[in-house]
Amino acid sequence: MTETITTPTVRTPAATPSLGGLGLFTVLLAAALPLIDFFIVNVALPTIGQDLHASESVLELVVAGYGLAYAVLLVLGGRLGDLFGRRRFFLGGMAAFGLTSLACGLAPSAWTLVAARVAQGAAAAAMLPQVLATIQSATAGPRRAKAMGLYGATAGLSMVAGQILGGILVAADLWGTGWRSVFLVNVPVVVVGLVLAVRGVPETRSQHPEPVDGPGTVLLTASLLALLAPLTEGRSAGWPLWTWLSLAAFPFVAAAFYAVERRADRRGRTPLVPPSLFALTSLRRGLVMIVPFSVGFSGFMFVIAVALQRGAGLGPVPAGLALAPMAVVFFFVSLAGPRLVARYGTRVVTAGAVVQGLGVGLMALAAWRAWPDLGLTELLPGAALAGAGQALQLPIVFRVVLSEVPGARAGVGSGVMMTTQQSALALGVAALGTLFLSLVPAHGMRNALVTTLLVQLACVALTGLLSLRLPRTIG
Repeated sequence: MTETITTPTVRTPAATPSLGGLGLFTVLLAAALPLIDFFIVNVALPTIGQDLHASESVLELVVAGYGLAYAVLLVLGGRLGDLFGRRRFFLGGMAAFGLTSLACGLAPSAWTLVAARVAQGAAAAAMLPQVLATIQSATAGPRRAKAMGLYGATAGLSMVAGQILGGILVAADLWGTGWRSVFLVNVPVVVVGLVLAVRGVPETRSQHPEPVDGPGTVLLTASLLALLAPLTEGRSAGWPLWTWLSLAAFPFVAAAFYAVERRADRRGRTPLVPPSLFALTSLRRGLVMIVPFSVGFSGFMFVIAVALQRGAGLGPVPAGLALAPMAVVFFFVSLAGPRLVARYGTRVVTAGAVVQGLGVGLMALAAWRAWPDLGLTELLPGAALAGAGQALQLPIVFRVVLSEVPGARAGVGSGVMMTTQQSALALGVAALGTLFLSLVPAHGMRNALVTTLLVQLACVALTGLLSLRLPRTIG
């Protein structure tokens, strides 16, 4: 009897899940999909509006509905993966993402598309937290550092590539699908991803899973909706009373959420977002830095797509390809990131902010001098420098945030980080998009674009200052 009991205990270490090359490729593929889909519709919106006879406010919901559902459910997705198994939730979330992408591509009306996009965002929220949690739980040491670096590079590249890919797909009009191809392209990718995931992604879960935090989930959802819904819909709706009431309610709902989570944490339970997690200096300071970076980046991507198509008169392909230098340079510079961090520490992030700031400044100068003849050639120097600077920041900050999070809380930690990033991305589109579109009637497209780029430059400067507070080395 003793032999029977002891044998499994001895074998447990050997059975520790390990993420191999195939599994890493698969989870990185899955990580790219939701971020690509956040940006891929930017250049497709004019065509969608014409085909479905959608108003500007409904088109904003096509973007905002996805972003809101994605943001409010990410932490819950991470908790459920910890509880029921990350591989299981990864497979389910990926399958749901494929089905909802198909629904988006076949949507017969604008409101059907909005509903499908909300469901797509929810599916992404089930899938994405499992990516980082699996990397945290199934890798260690240099392999984890490399995997996290690749994840950050994938995330940054996906956000730029999504806009480029969207322009190409809309213009290609594959089999007469037009804008629908920006969603339908996900379906074969998901099928391949599911086959690879079954073979290469190990099952991991928290050793001490906690039940879902119902009050925390409701209050987090309410607080994010209270902030993001009025900001994303306020301008197009004419800032009705509900938008101001919602914004006024946000600090109170957020305070109630924090109080509930703090009480649960003190009682030994694991709340949805444990306040004790913020005792980790690397996580706390990294999250603060992600906010201005993501706000400026997503706002820029939305505004440049609108400006190049409506103002400079470019088609979807030239508008998308104008950012190609940013994507190419980001990819190659991000590959050098781990070596630079090993030698210079997190001061590489500060240097990246300086380089990105120079790039944004050059793009603003190009917009001022060359408008309306603004395209790939005029934006190339600034876009290339901005891409290099972003590559020296985003992958490294992701590593910093999760460097001290214990494996048992990998799902919670990754969910918190992704929620912060996604909320900031949605906030950037809302804030900088609203600023830009509000300035256009009175000041013209050129001045509105330059002003918005200068606001992004301020976000870059803030990111650089915050990077000085990061731990000098990554654990």
